[in-house]
Amino acid sequence: MSGVRSLTLLLVRHGQSEWNAEGRMQGQTAHVPLTALGHRQAAAAAERLAALRPRALVSSDLLRAVETAEHCGRATGLPVTTTPALREQGYGVLEGRPSRELWDVVDWTDPHWAADGGESLAQLHARVAEYLQRLRAAPPADVVALVTHGDTIRAAQAVAAGLGPEGMPARTPHNGSVTELVLP
Repeated sequence: MSGVRSLTLLLVRHGQSEWNAEGRMQGQTAHVPLTALGHRQAAAAAERLAALRPRALVSSDLLRAVETAEHCGRATGLPVTTTPALREQGYGVLEGRPSRELWDVVDWTDPHWAADGGESLAQLHARVAEYLQRLRAAPPADVVALVTHGDTIRAAQAVAAGLGPEGMPARTPHNGSVTELVLP
C-alpha cells in the first residue's frame, strides 16, 4: 500500500514521584505527585523531547504523568491531551505498599498473574496494543509524544516488536527518559 508512513512514538517516562522516592508500589494510584527531583527530570526530558520535534502530545491521566506532560507541553508548545489507556499497570490491593514487600507476593514470571483488583501484564499488554492500534489507524501526527509509565513503555516496546506480554523487555526505562519507537 503506497502512501503508508511510519509513526514515530516518543515515549517519555514520568519524573520521579513521591512514591518512587519512598519505594511504594504506585500502579494506577492517581494522586501521587512528582518530587522536586522528578520536576527536574521532567524538565530535562521535555528539553530532549522538544529537540525531537513531536507534533502531538498525549499523556496518561495519572498525576505524575500529567505533571511531566506539562513540562513537555511548555517545552514543545503543544497542548496536552490525556487518556487512561496510557496508565501504568494496575496493582489493585498492592498499591501503596512498600515495593520490597512484594517480591514474595507477586509472581513476576506469570504474565497472567494479577493482584486482587489489579491488572495482569497480559491485560496491560492488550490495553497498550489496542491503544497503539487505534493511534496507528488515526495518528494525530507522524511524530507523537506519549508521556507514560515504565511498564506501559515496556508493553509498547513488546507490541512494536510483535511480541506478547512474555516478550516485554526486562529493563524499565529510567524516570525522565525518552524512548523512541517506530511503528511501521
